[in-house]
Amino acid sequence: MAKSVETLERSIKDAPKPAKQETKKNFFSWGILAPVLFFFILMSVVPTVWMFGLAFYDYTLTSANKPKLIGFKNFTDFLANQQLAGAVSRTFVFLIAAVILQTLLGILIGVLFWKNDKMPGRRLALTLLFTPMVVTPIATSLFWKFILDPTLGVVNYLASLIGFERFDLLTDQTLAFPTLVLVDTWMWTPFMTLMTLAALGSVPKAELEAASVDRLPITRLISTVIWPHAKFILGLGILLRSIDAFKTMDLAYVMTGGGPGDRTELIAISLYRFSFKSFKLGYSSAVSVFLLFIAIALTSIYLYILNARKKAEG
Repeated sequence: MAKSVETLERSIKDAPKPAKQETKKNFFSWGILAPVLFFFILMSVVPTVWMFGLAFYDYTLTSANKPKLIGFKNFTDFLANQQLAGAVSRTFVFLIAAVILQTLLGILIGVLFWKNDKMPGRRLALTLLFTPMVVTPIATSLFWKFILDPTLGVVNYLASLIGFERFDLLTDQTLAFPTLVLVDTWMWTPFMTLMTLAALGSVPKAELEAASVDRLPITRLISTVIWPHAKFILGLGILLRSIDAFKTMDLAYVMTGGGPGDRTELIAISLYRFSFKSFKLGYSSAVSVFLLFIAIALTSIYLYILNARKKAEG
């Protein structure tokens, strides 16, 4: 009896202390996360809160006057500004046109590579195809600006060889905006191709083989086998491209500077001019808040798509 009591006492003494272990584990986890949280708050949260605060002030950096609280006046002025309204509408037109073109071309190219998985040189072709996506937008903008140059550009040189007069697409009031859309399409179609390949790769091979055995028509194959599996990844790609296209600035700023006139002035260029040319920090903060809410709306769509996928898989 004494031995059993001794054994029981020893086992109780040697038993792990879960509370202490859990405390140590939590302390270690917070120790790792603390630097990340600190820099996140310092570099993201604080500037965002500062921006929200400035949006309610009349504050121009070059003015000798002190910042003055004006409430929602910056927002009402922004909504009444026809120039900014035009920039917002052009941005949405740019977004819709570019994303539609990139999606259609990306799906087409992605399906071609997916169907020809044993094509000679497939890896090299894919590597070359994805090159425009890797190059920085500034370099791409300069690259295309020189290509389209009316004097030194290769496009005008080739056009002159076949008898056409030299032209400048980037200063033409009708063609400047479509040219930007086409250059952006050249740069980001590889991304949509990559998303298409990922979406098609998520389709189970067993279902594709069963559809092949049953000789399903292509329309039924797409609607009943491919689309239910591929739509979430493809939708995510479209959403990411939409968010990125909405904040496009470097392409238009380098190639056209927003011109001719304001034909290619997107909202990001307008925001840059108010912030770093006119130094109207209060007004530009109000515009930034507006853009932030649009980004939140697009992110909410992204979260909705993820939740829909989880429900569908569940």
